[in-house]
Amino acid sequence: MTRPPILVIALAAAFLLLVAALLIGSFTQPEFPPYPLTALPLRPARVGDSLVGPATYTLDASAGDRWRRFDFGRNAAVDSGAGPWDLAFRRHHVIAAPGVGVADLGAVAFDSVRAVPETGYVATEFRGDTVNAGVGKWYAYSMLSHLLTSKRHVYAVRTTDGRHAKLEILAYYCRDVGAACYTFRYAFQGDGSRRVAR
Repeated sequence: MTRPPILVIALAAAFLLLVAALLIGSFTQPEFPPYPLTALPLRPARVGDSLVGPATYTLDASAGDRWRRFDFGRNAAVDSGAGPWDLAFRRHHVIAAPGVGVADLGAVAFDSVRAVPETGYVATEFRGDTVNAGVGKWYAYSMLSHLLTSKRHVYAVRTTDGRHAKLEILAYYCRDVGAACYTFRYAFQGDGSRRVAR
């Protein structure tokens, strides 16, 4: 009696592991963080030349056919065509507006970033698959659970008018929406300096 080749046994074991991972992932539900959606202001007002934050904002970016835009200068999500914006979110993508740059400061404590750098900001490449390498893959993907979790990097943002912010993505899920419900923490300096902490 001949024994099956080792390659066949290895492939069968790999297949069974893959099926087990897919089954476990299909039954895994994310623990929704306790962040409710932030109410949209009727008329977002300019914040002026003050330091805003640290503040937390939660927005729904689950629609695959449109970007949800956020304007630091108005401290709010804004509709398309409602004036300037700085960052936009759609599903698992994050981009910056034309003329806005993003720099990845790494996995550092949010409060430890007192001032953002002068250089190193990356612009968004608007093409078939719009991306911003400054934000890049802000998330870690689990093959076991099929969930996205934030790498907890802090990002510096330089707006088109030369003002600065720091941002950290806290969560990608919420009870109101499920997936693509971004909660982020940020501080925005309206006076043009690079200081983003009190």
